[in-house]
Parts: sequence; structure tokens; C-alpha cells
Amino acid sequence: MTALVLLGIGVGLGLWALVVWLIPPRPPLAALISRLNAASAPPPILRPDQGGWAVRIGSPFTSLLRAVGLPGRTITQDLAITERSSETHLAEKAALALTGLLLPGAVGTLLALGGRALPWPVPLGGTLVFAVSGFLLPDVTVRAEAERRRDAFRHALGAYLNLIHVLLAGGAGVDGALNDAAGIGHGWPFQQLRRALNTARLTRTSPWTPLGQLGEELQISELSELAAGLSLAGTEGAKVRASLAAKAAGMRQRSGAEAEGKANAATERMALPGILMAFGFIIFVFYPALTQITNSL
Repeated sequence: MTALVLLGIGVGLGLWALVVWLIPPRPPLAALISRLNAASAPPPILRPDQGGWAVRIGSPFTSLLRAVGLPGRTITQDLAITERSSETHLAEKAALALTGLLLPGAVGTLLALGGRALPWPVPLGGTLVFAVSGFLLPDVTVRAEAERRRDAFRHALGAYLNLIHVLLAGGAGVDGALNDAAGIGHGWPFQQLRRALNTARLTRTSPWTPLGQLGEELQISELSELAAGLSLAGTEGAKVRASLAAKAAGMRQRSGAEAEGKANAATERMALPGILMAFGFIIFVFYPALTQITNSL
């Protein structure tokens, strides 16, 4: 009975997805008018990635998830950092949740056909657990990836500040030091810095404007402070060599402290397997004696 109910739910969801794909919902007139009257925002520095297997499976459900207010503001910012689109993220959530919803029922049906039917609470509980886990897994993955990229960007930003300080000490201008220092480095952080500086060059704006925008998109206060300091140097002639050196030293100390804290936490986690092995060894040694004592009683 449980298998039939789950199969019916799956067929109903499939038919609903087919209808949504054939006849997509129309946006309200007020939303279209507000979209036309909205002021044009500057193009984002970060470029989201499109495509994926989950888009083809879960795309019919993205409009429903957007209707309930997903993704949230924090997840949207993390998606921009990981260069993934919100449509791809919502499609992955829907696809994994649908997979978790149907997988226990399919396994229970196969076991029932083999003559080893499970009690109905088992597939029902498995359906709820796997569906919720599959729905929340993309959010956890995006948060972890965004935090990892922020840490990598802060580390690269410290090296970038050192390069700018060296170039300014050699007599280079602020604009030239920014572009030359960004061209030296490699990796994702320097790629985003070069993209921001290229945006400033193509739009004929000050380089600290897209750098400040990039800092807001990445939620990295150090980059926003760098853009503010460079704007003072460009507009009011403030000397920034000393401030850049002090900021780079502070970022190095902070990175070293964070690395030391992570190493200490990893060391503490390594003690857990040893404790479990010692506990298992004690049980293995004393189990025969305990069995003899129990049998003698």
C-alpha cells in the first residue's frame, strides 16, 4: 500500500512538472512594469555558471521554489561567489529532493517484489529523511564553497597588497600598480581582480569603483577598505604606501592566526579516532572474560 501511494505521488509530480513545462506561468503585470521602470544596475563582476544535469531534471520546479521566496539573500550572495546561478541551485535542490523522495519507495518496492517487504514506517521515514537531506545539501555545499573562496581571496589579497606596495615604492602610479600587480598573480582571486580592473578600463571609470563593488559582492571588508583608501589617493592625493603595508601586515597576521586555529582544531579531531580505537580494544579484550562470568552465573 505504501509503495502504491509513493508511486502515485511520483506520477502526480511528474504530470504536474510536465504541465508547468508545457504551459509556463505568466508573470503579473505589476512585476513587468516595475522591471521596465527599474534603474539599470551595474553589471556584476562575478559571472555565474549555467547548465548541469540538475537543470534538466529540476527546472520545472524552480518557479515554485521562487514563489516561496527561495533562495534567500545569504544563499544568493554565496551563489554569486561560487559563480553559480540561482536557477541551477534551485534545480539541484528540487532534483535531489525528488530523488530522495522516490528512492526509498523504489527500494521498498524491489524488496517487496523479492519477498522481503519492510514495515511501512521504514520507507516512510527514509523518504522524509532523504528528501529533506537532498533539499538542504546544495545550501550546505554552497556555503562551504563560498567560505573557502573567501579565505582564498583574503590570502591572495594580502599578496596583492604587498605587490602594490613594492610597485608604488618603485615609482609607479596608483593605476599602473593596480593593473601590474593583478597581472602577476594567478588563480581565481587574481582573475576576479583583473576582471574588475578590465571593467573599469572598458567603462572608463576609476579602478577603485569596481574593486569596491567586487568587495561588496564577495562580502570581503578588506577589499572594500582598499577601494576606499585608493579613492582617497586618487581624488585627494593621500599617500597610501604606509597604509597598504600596514594592512598587508595585519592580513598576514590574521591569516596566520586563523591557520593556527584550524590546525589546532584538526589536531583535536584526530584524537577522536584514537579514543574510539582504544575503547574498541578494551571491549575486545574484556569481552571473553565478561562472557565467561555471565555464563558461570
